[in-house]
Order: sequence, then structure tokens, then C-alpha cells
Amino acid sequence: MRIAVCVSGGGTNLQAIIDKINSGEIHNTEIAVVISNNKNAYALERAAKAGIEGVCISPKDYENREAFNKSFLEKLNSYNVDLVVLAGFLVVIPEEMIRQYRNRIINIHPSLIPSFCGTGFYGLKVHEGVLERGVKVTGATCHFVDEGTDTGPIILQKAVEVMEDDTPETLQRRVMEQAEWIIMPRAIDLIARGCVSVVDGKTKIIEK
Repeated sequence: MRIAVCVSGGGTNLQAIIDKINSGEIHNTEIAVVISNNKNAYALERAAKAGIEGVCISPKDYENREAFNKSFLEKLNSYNVDLVVLAGFLVVIPEEMIRQYRNRIINIHPSLIPSFCGTGFYGLKVHEGVLERGVKVTGATCHFVDEGTDTGPIILQKAVEVMEDDTPETLQRRVMEQAEWIIMPRAIDLIARGCVSVVDGKTKIIEK
């Protein structure tokens, strides 16, 4: 299975995918390209170190969003990928791309949806750098992308406990380590092995 990984920043989820392809935990999969909207994204360096082609396509380089969307989709299509992985990609996905890649785009969302969708910090609020207490559990969700905001069929979720002494930084790190870096590679592997289908808007996972 050929995948494209779309990134905007440091690329920690990209690194988790690279590592688990190399270790054999993700089967029958290669990263065909890493696409970033940010030329300074460290994720592009991670791709280069792993011998993976990296390209930057930034909305800032186009006169309008329509021109960017057209160029982005043309570039993506040129790699003939089977799956598009949004790994911290801070760009609104064009609707035409969603139509062309229906149930072939996955995203990692740093909270448990549908309870906590859209903006926010792992399902919690942050005021002047301090977490406002409330929920005791947060986590991450890997889901297919549709036209809504975090509304596509859920593939995998993993809960992470919120500690009393957590700061935004410690909680972010723990959610990445205990959830994001586990469920996204796992979802890719399940898809690569033909274990995932979408029926009536919901995912079905049958291990093979």
C-alpha cells in the first residue's frame, strides 16, 4: 500500500509511522511522499533522513485557495497513493479531494471524539497556560475524513488519564506517546491488511 503523509510541523506522528514500517509492525506499506504546507517543517527533515521524498505546497504561494486546492490535489494524485494520512496537517482539506479519496483519508485527532471535536486542547480548556480541570480522561482518535469537522467514521481510539499535576506540555507528550503514536500506525496496518471497511457510515474491523 502506497501512502502520502501530510504534515505541518515537527512530524512526530510521521516518525512513529516510519519507525513502525521499518520494524515491520506496519505491513505491506511504503510512504510514497511527505507533503507539507510549511517549508520549515521539521517533518520534511525527518522524511529526508529516511530517504522519503518530501514536497512543500503552501497556500501562501497561490493567489487564492482555489488555485492552491487544485495544485495540491494534482500533486497528490501524481503519486498514485492508496491512502492519505493527515499527521498534524493544519490545512482544510479540499472537498474535491475528499470526494476522490472517499474513505481513503485518515486523520489523528488529539481527543476522544465525538465528545470533544474541533478546537480545544485534548478535550480540556487552557487559561493563561494552565489546564482547567474537568474531565479525568482524554486521549486520541484516528478516523476517516469526511466533509464535516472530525465527523468521519472512527477507526481506533485510545484513552489517556489526565493527572492532577499535568501541564499542557506534559499532557500533550503523554497523549502522543500513549495514544497517537500507537493508534495511527495501528490503523494504517489494519487498512493495509484489508481489515477495515466502512458500512453505513461506520467502520468495521475484522482481523485477518
